[in-house]
Amino acid sequence: MKTRKKIAYLMIAMLLIVMALISGCAKKEAAAVSKYPDKPVNMIIAFTAGGSSDVQARIIDKYWKQEFGNTLVFQYKVGAGGQVGFTDLAKAPADGYTVGGVNYPHIVLQALSPQATFSKDDFIAIAQVVNDPQIIAVRKESPIKNLTELLNAAKANEGKLTMGIVGTYSGHHVAALKFMDLTGTKYSLVTFQGAADQNIALLGGHIDVMVGNLNDVMRDIDKFTILGIAADKRHPYLKDVPTFKEQSLNFVADIRRGFSVPKNTDPLVVKRLRDGFAKIASNKEYLADMEKIGQPSEYLSGEDFQKYIDNYHNDAKALLEKYGLLKK
Repeated sequence: MKTRKKIAYLMIAMLLIVMALISGCAKKEAAAVSKYPDKPVNMIIAFTAGGSSDVQARIIDKYWKQEFGNTLVFQYKVGAGGQVGFTDLAKAPADGYTVGGVNYPHIVLQALSPQATFSKDDFIAIAQVVNDPQIIAVRKESPIKNLTELLNAAKANEGKLTMGIVGTYSGHHVAALKFMDLTGTKYSLVTFQGAADQNIALLGGHIDVMVGNLNDVMRDIDKFTILGIAADKRHPYLKDVPTFKEQSLNFVADIRRGFSVPKNTDPLVVKRLRDGFAKIASNKEYLADMEKIGQPSEYLSGEDFQKYIDNYHNDAKALLEKYGLLKK
């Protein structure tokens, strides 16, 4: 009997020691996270400097230091419609010191492509900050002035009109395919590395039309003719531009922009980042800056952004399969 009691006491003692060790480790880890970040954080941008993704991240940068007490170091990893940068983010150390600007549906689509270099589950969502409806635009000097004229020109030229998109397996790419499918027209797709390059090509007359984001055109809005916006209702930034639905075309498409970290990042760091981004996204000065440059702000928490991503993944698989673009 005494032996059993001794064994029981020993087991309890060992359990208390283990619990104390776990508690001590947890406190040390929490203390370390409380100091995060204690050095500059790398910010990977997967598109060219001056494009929509870069401009939005630069606004975050303006408020980052007052929230996190340190600085961001921008790294441009450009190519393949964002795939180069997204791959670098997926493979970065999961230590909280690499954050990436992410674009959806780009990541979901690229993860489903035959050339996939990452999966959607290689990232942890921190926050969505932008919901950017897509538009179809021509330059102001173009003889095409409305959607009907574009469709007539496309049919008359049998696929010779050039349409600019940013990347393949990107939101622009799928929007272009969807637009052609809905209208029964064909275009010669011309791929660019970023929105800044695409805008230059259109305004220089090197392409006829482009699929772009609302924000891509807002800074030089007087230089474009917007043929329609792919949203459910008119946007306050372009009140005079009709939706495609108003023009009897059920064409809706958008680009979501936000921020993520590599999978396996410490949950406490993830929470710190999510809380910090939530505060930045609700800052009135930040929102005013967003509006000033035409960034269509729409915040989703990391948890809600992750739900959107997971749901879109299921819809995207069906869409890519229809066009024979699904990874085998």
